[in-house]
Amino acid sequence: MAMLSFERKYRVRGGTLVGGDLFDFWVGPFYVGFFGVTTLFFSLLGSLLIFYDISQGTETNIFAMSVNPPSIEYGLGLAPLDEGGIWQIVTICAVGAFTSWALREVEICRKLGIGWHVPIAFAVAIFAYVSLVVIRPLLLGAWGHGFPYGIMSHLDWVSNVGYQFLHFHYNPAHMLAVTFFFTTTMFLGLHAGVILGAVNPPKGEPVKYGETENAYFRDFIAYSVGPYGIHRLGLFFALNAGFWSAVCIIISGPFWDRGWPYFYDFFLQTPAAIGNISY
Repeated sequence: MAMLSFERKYRVRGGTLVGGDLFDFWVGPFYVGFFGVTTLFFSLLGSLLIFYDISQGTETNIFAMSVNPPSIEYGLGLAPLDEGGIWQIVTICAVGAFTSWALREVEICRKLGIGWHVPIAFAVAIFAYVSLVVIRPLLLGAWGHGFPYGIMSHLDWVSNVGYQFLHFHYNPAHMLAVTFFFTTTMFLGLHAGVILGAVNPPKGEPVKYGETENAYFRDFIAYSVGPYGIHRLGLFFALNAGFWSAVCIIISGPFWDRGWPYFYDFFLQTPAAIGNISY
């Protein structure tokens, strides 16, 4: 009943970015709005184009099916539909759907009178995707540098790019991204674990509250940032994970075209290295 009463408070007019009252509507418990409509349009069109492209081939193994980008020879121009043009349209649809979904989140935040933290966080994830299929291909001068839409083909693309730069994990931005990804998992696990441990005490014991959670972390790592601080910290690490994962691929090729191990050759010229390294 608590959720039903809240839903009545939530279903108020206003907060829309486009369309005004015309697109201010719900389907069941879900707010739609103008950007809900555009999300549905781009999602359906992109999915249908993927199915169409796959249907034109002879591949029956779902793992081997793939919608491939145009050949490098087409540069930044439009390619024929059967030679990568569908990949270009699907990419436009994907960017349109993701952006529409983020703007729909903005409208919901405006309705509820809360901050835009969720759509901003999702925008970082969109940036990571766009960096792979738009920004990096633009900097390299050809849409063919984008990744294919398939299971094994996508994994092959990731592997090939890694080998192209010898050891991709030597990429400093990649190091930061992986560190933030792992740390985000650790923070989420610690936070979820202590909350569940506090509100699910053994039978006969009372439910614990914030002071117990703070005490646990003070005993565990000698410091507690508190329930508000842990969420700020978690958001910080999660956003950085997505941001640096985008940076690591953008700089690979457009700004660094050698093997990433050679990036650290500058150290050999520092006073700390000269005379202390044997060959």
